[in-house]
Amino acid sequence: MEAPHNSPLTQVPQSGPMAQEPHGGPAAGADEGAGPDTVTVGLAVDSPEQMQALGRRLARVLRPGDLVMLTGELGAGKTTLTRGLGEGLGVRGAVTSPTFVIARVHPSLTGGPALVHVDAYRLSGGLDEMEDLDLDVSLPESVVVVEWGDGKVEELSQDRLRVLIHRAVGDTDDERRTVTLVGVGARWAGLREALDG
Repeated sequence: MEAPHNSPLTQVPQSGPMAQEPHGGPAAGADEGAGPDTVTVGLAVDSPEQMQALGRRLARVLRPGDLVMLTGELGAGKTTLTRGLGEGLGVRGAVTSPTFVIARVHPSLTGGPALVHVDAYRLSGGLDEMEDLDLDVSLPESVVVVEWGDGKVEELSQDRLRVLIHRAVGDTDDERRTVTLVGVGARWAGLREALDG
């Protein structure tokens, strides 16, 4: 079930806390040049169910050839978001963390793009190691989602979507997350409108 537009899954303004990365770091997407080909959308997510719903909502925007990079602390919700993407794309197989296999391919059951789910956490060699996975071969006909991909997969595509998920750290059971979507390249120019549609 899609999250209705008036649900707690809401956009937050770009000014204020969402304009910065956790711990007062640079503005989200600052390393991407934050130029005219960069779009930033901030969202508040209050539960794992809403994170999964965000994945389904985002799946409506995705198409073959898209590269999605997920960044966030352990337990932030990267795999939960990807599970929603898989549901929205109509792919086969349960989406789980690919930590021990590095990558999983989920073929489409609906004639759409396959979902290639990669966990780059244990890969330290950057693009050289990533090339062994043949992601450049998969990318044109698939949606490639890479957890922990910052600094490792940017060269795969000039157009990419960075998803930064921030959660409270420490001894807390707070389910609230702030999610910043940073669309890099002309492909993502209409991201805000597409998510609202």
